Amino acid sequence: MRIHNFRAYLLARFSMIVGQYAMMLIIGWQTYTIARGNGLNAFEASGQLALIGLLQFLPLFVLSPFSGLAADRFNRKTVSRLTIGLQFLGAAFLAWTTYTGHIDLTALFSVAVLLGVVRAFNGPALSALAPNLVPKAILPNAIALSSIAWQTGMIVGPAVGGYAYDAAPALPYAIASGLFLIAIISISTIGKVPRSPINGAQHPIGQIVDGWRYVIQNKMVLGAITLDLMAVFLAGATALFPPFAYDILKVGETGLAQLAAAPAIGAAVTALWFSFRPLKNNVGPKMLWAVAAFGVATIVFGFSRYMPLSLAMLVIVGAADMFSVYIRQSLIQLHTPDEKRGRVSSASLLTISASNEGGDAFSGFLASVIGPAGAVIFGGVGAIVTVAMWSRIFPVLRHTRTFDPPASLEEETPEQTLQEKIP
Repeated sequence: MRIHNFRAYLLARFSMIVGQYAMMLIIGWQTYTIARGNGLNAFEASGQLALIGLLQFLPLFVLSPFSGLAADRFNRKTVSRLTIGLQFLGAAFLAWTTYTGHIDLTALFSVAVLLGVVRAFNGPALSALAPNLVPKAILPNAIALSSIAWQTGMIVGPAVGGYAYDAAPALPYAIASGLFLIAIISISTIGKVPRSPINGAQHPIGQIVDGWRYVIQNKMVLGAITLDLMAVFLAGATALFPPFAYDILKVGETGLAQLAAAPAIGAAVTALWFSFRPLKNNVGPKMLWAVAAFGVATIVFGFSRYMPLSLAMLVIVGAADMFSVYIRQSLIQLHTPDEKRGRVSSASLLTISASNEGGDAFSGFLASVIGPAGAVIFGGVGAIVTVAMWSRIFPVLRHTRTFDPPASLEEETPEQTLQEKIP
């Protein structure tokens, strides 16, 4: 934290993520309440939430391979500033339409698409930038802090959005606009950043293939990425907070804010713990147990009709998610060469978007068939089954004890092995 470039980066990333997820919660709430106001029942309105998730996921799915290449080929600071600026415009537009009473589903769906496009390019650029800002000796600390800032912002953002909406409907978007401006200014203060040249294929498509080939060949990276993909895709309850607050728990906007704040409390406590007691041993098995705990807490939340119990389970969900993400992001960054980090980060972003936005779409569509509670319970069971399967498909996850890459791995690429043999 004594390095200015890293402090500026951390502030920018945290501000941007809080703004993003504050917006996304309110976009979902407004979509659901407008649909209910138009005469749709809870199942049908949940289908509109599915559409919001799909509209954000599709641009991410299509553009992520190219966005990773952009992060490795172009100035990562410039890419970050441009994408945050577009998010600022989207937030300002929704603030104005909400304040003037012109908000409708078309406006919400349009900004959802914009968020999907800009996040496709923003995520890899920011993720790949962090390791270039500090000396290699303290890189694990920087990765841990960066992961904590991202995860905490992702869960704190909905809490900020929920409470702000309860005060004034346009306020969450206004706050998000201010946070995006802070992020742009912070990124702009970062000085010159060293870069590593891209090795291997020179054609852009070949470079994209090189990045994905590395992910597939490195079983540690592949296992960690896909574990999150499947677990959160199935068990993400966040998208269904609106029907839980509106129809199941009947707690309104204030309850929505409390539901959104509960995972933030769990994540913040876990992040604070790691800041004093960094995790060092048995990181792979602990990641698997954290995802299993995530699934169990999600199941109990789906069954609960008692607000305090629901909030307690969401605190555990947030803590388990932070625990898992802290380990996963550290492993991915430390097992990836710098010149591939943008492309590997884009692969990670694609799976994160598949699990978050794609999971939102899946949960919404499933809720439209079996109801919001049934969809959440089904997802929690799916997360537990995923842990059992992945521990056998990727035994390296069970056997990984520290964040440091072993001296010799079966998952090494031929290029890495050759480099190690050269004196």
